[in-house]
Amino acid sequence: VQLVESGGGLVQPGGSLRLSCAVSEITFSDYAMAWARQVPGKGLEWVCQAYSDDSTLCRDSVKGRFSISRDNARSMVFLQMNSLEPEDTASYHCAADTDTNLILNVATGSVEAPYWGQGTQVTVSS
Repeated sequence: VQLVESGGGLVQPGGSLRLSCAVSEITFSDYAMAWARQVPGKGLEWVCQAYSDDSTLCRDSVKGRFSISRDNARSMVFLQMNSLEPEDTASYHCAADTDTNLILNVATGSVEAPYWGQGTQVTVSS
């Protein structure tokens, strides 16, 4: 299974970025997809999730600024990030899991999934 992220970079505060994650070797439409991020010295935290029924959920700190979407035909998941803040600086990773497991892990704060990408760096700085 391969998950490959792209789209990271350096952006000024208030700017936007769109991250992409291409997934192969799983039946994409059967899986929930998620984005998580990691700041150096801190643990991973869930950012947004997109479930197999197309429902989505994002953490409170990014609601209204970030949105997740998925394209089952292309086996891709996206994270649109607007109004970026310096606190959003992190390595962003996409992950795949079953709906049930992802719902449980998000609810318990356990950032675990069987499939992960290598990550793409997002730096928000003037």
